[in-house]
Amino acid sequence: MIKNAEFVKSIGDSAQLSGMTLPEIAVAGKSNVGKSSFINFICNNKRLAKTSKEPGRTRLLNYFSINKGQFHLVDLPGYGFAKVSYAEKAKWGKLIEDYFRLSSNLKNVFLLLDVRHKPTDDDMQMIKYLYFYRIPFTVIATKADKLSRSAALRNKKAIADYIGIGCDDVYLCSSAEKKGAEAIYARIEAVLGAEGGVDEGLTE
Repeated sequence: MIKNAEFVKSIGDSAQLSGMTLPEIAVAGKSNVGKSSFINFICNNKRLAKTSKEPGRTRLLNYFSINKGQFHLVDLPGYGFAKVSYAEKAKWGKLIEDYFRLSSNLKNVFLLLDVRHKPTDDDMQMIKYLYFYRIPFTVIATKADKLSRSAALRNKKAIADYIGIGCDDVYLCSSAEKKGAEAIYARIEAVLGAEGGVDEGLTE
């Protein structure tokens, strides 16, 4: 359960990554998949992360302290179709890559996918990257409120099949309808309670 969440700082340069000591769970996904809404939802604070209908609003690594220093939730810049220059996209991409490469505190990446659609090429590139570098990740299917329950469950299975993981390894949620939080809290507890080194691919 997340009882308290506070914004800590934004980082726009990999040189600023040193000095962080708390365990970290990163939130990744394509632009406009609902990362900020998801963070506000699970933290029960609609003003914590800035939301926008314009893709590409998050351009820095945004750190949030959870439960007064239990761990950091790290909001990563979105990838994909944001209407910015190629140079700006490349800058975001390098920042994300440097974060994955340099953060010794990263415990898991919550990868957000839109439940209405199959994973994009950009999504699959991110998944292949996480597998290659053996970074544990959890797939969270957002915007379940946009579909009927049966359609959302059907698409959840389709996403799992497309990626090649078990259906139970995809967490369905709706930030708008406040659904799916308990399963995500349980997942956070499992991630933070896991012992040992980096697991291969999806954990548990």
